[in-house]
Amino acid sequence: MSSISLGLLSIALFLILMFCRMPIGFAMGLIGFVGYSFLVSWDTAFALVGLTMYHTATSYSLSVIPLFVLMGQFAFRSKIADDLFTSVYKWMGHFPGGLAMATIGGCCGFAAVTGSSVTCAITMSEVALPSMRRYDYSPRLALGTIAAGGTLGILIPPSIAFVIYGMLTDQSIGKLLLAGIFPGLLLGLLFIITIYIISRLKPGWAPRGPRFDFKEKMISLKGTWAILLLFFVVIGGIYRGLFTPTEAAAIGAGGALIIALLKRTLSYKEFKDSLFSTAQFSVTIFIVIMGSMILNVFLARSKIPFMLSEVIMGFGLSKYWVLVIIILLYIILGCLMEAYSMIVLTVPIIFPTIVKVGFDPIWYGVLMVILIEMGMITPPVGLNVFVLGGIVKDVPLYDIFMGALPFVIAMAVGIVILIIFPQIALFIPYSIKF
Repeated sequence: MSSISLGLLSIALFLILMFCRMPIGFAMGLIGFVGYSFLVSWDTAFALVGLTMYHTATSYSLSVIPLFVLMGQFAFRSKIADDLFTSVYKWMGHFPGGLAMATIGGCCGFAAVTGSSVTCAITMSEVALPSMRRYDYSPRLALGTIAAGGTLGILIPPSIAFVIYGMLTDQSIGKLLLAGIFPGLLLGLLFIITIYIISRLKPGWAPRGPRFDFKEKMISLKGTWAILLLFFVVIGGIYRGLFTPTEAAAIGAGGALIIALLKRTLSYKEFKDSLFSTAQFSVTIFIVIMGSMILNVFLARSKIPFMLSEVIMGFGLSKYWVLVIIILLYIILGCLMEAYSMIVLTVPIIFPTIVKVGFDPIWYGVLMVILIEMGMITPPVGLNVFVLGGIVKDVPLYDIFMGALPFVIAMAVGIVILIIFPQIALFIPYSIKF
């Protein structure tokens, strides 16, 4: 059997294992190990597994993942999202759909201190949902807003998705993190516009909140100091070249801990829970990365990514038609796979084609993360929707998915804008030297 035939067979077997519900990290590692054994030798394959696991677990650059996760855990338990939401609500609550708009604003702010979409969605469900229910917001709009706003957690830096993408493609993690700032704000603005349109079409879904005077609005801003301080120290430090992303993550985690202690919201039990949740999430991500690294070595040896690139180029399509095909592929996969699994599975196969047709790898990383965000709120595997469905037992998953649908359309509009104006993503990362 040729190496390409073996590679294609292995991909088919991997999909079978995935649909049989084998954990995706183990499925990738197993297929990569067996495939590499057939192409080279069993001894070499065993050595590959050992070295890959060791180098991944001891990688300095990958230590940014647990540090950013820990930063998010401390920020979550310090209740800084409550103060942020209150401030944004006092400024925007009197507009049609103002509470939902404030929720998006809160998501944008909290995304700046956590790299997790799920954490962002859970936090805002605790902070914003009671207020929206008190003002008789439609459950569809309320939960759809929270599910969509939570996705900003993996676009606005710090972002674990960008860290994994940078590691797989050997791109600057600092540039990728900075590239997510303007697209994240653009997406937040499109979400707010979407809420305004829905509120105008269906006024009963989003009643106006009370109007606060200017003094109260200004006083409310004092509650935002913690998030602003963390964001400017972490992201500003990366932008100014004061420290690396890993150092920034460590400073951010330490800063979030200090803020939680100053606010006296972090008990000893919550401190232990933060460490446990960080370890649990990080181990899950590391297993997926280890499996993907083993599979990627096998796929590179089988020449599948390069064959795919040659086949696509052989059709003579323009680079934008190639991009359309890739976008459609991600939309389909987003309905079937979890976000981080989709990154580690697709990037090694698709990235050579992206580079060959002439797209900027930093810009493509931003586009890919937005496409993955779509998958987090589309059926049947929309993770954010399922998480919210587990929290809010009295609202059917169908209603949450339907509530999130207008925001999927907003994401599609955001993708079109980024394709037309790529400098939205590239201006900040290429305005400095790393």
